[in-house]
Amino acid sequence: MELNEPVISHWFDLDLLSRLIAAAVLGLLLGLDRELRGHAAGMRTHGLICFAAAAMTVSVIALYQQLGGQRMDPLRVYEAAGAFIGIIGAGLIVFSKGQVHNLTTAAHLWLAAVIGIACGAAQWPLVAIASVISLLVLTLLRLVEPKDKDRKLDGKDE
Repeated sequence: MELNEPVISHWFDLDLLSRLIAAAVLGLLLGLDRELRGHAAGMRTHGLICFAAAAMTVSVIALYQQLGGQRMDPLRVYEAAGAFIGIIGAGLIVFSKGQVHNLTTAAHLWLAAVIGIACGAAQWPLVAIASVISLLVLTLLRLVEPKDKDRKLDGKDE
């Protein structure tokens, strides 16, 4: 079996550190809204998902570079992240008495994974734009949404 070369000689570099720290911090910030509102997936969940997605992306890119692109498809990182977050999101979504709960939280976890992947790939303009827009959507739209109405799937009040 042929293995990739170890990278112990330069294990600590600022580029790697900035990618992983940015993902962790942005994940925590994304989860802050959910945490303050008492939802199922809060800061720790969002922070870990964003950080894990970044670490996975860095690893895939590094392996791709080390192996010279042979026997690898780096786009599978998106497939793996999508499948994993889909499972977590499906577990969060609850349908009860005509109401759907945690749908925004599930979508938010997917967003945390995407931002983590972008951090891992050092796509800083995408990271900045996605983070700002998502934080604006979560905070500003909360002010516009009606607070006194329950959201029913059939549109009828009980």
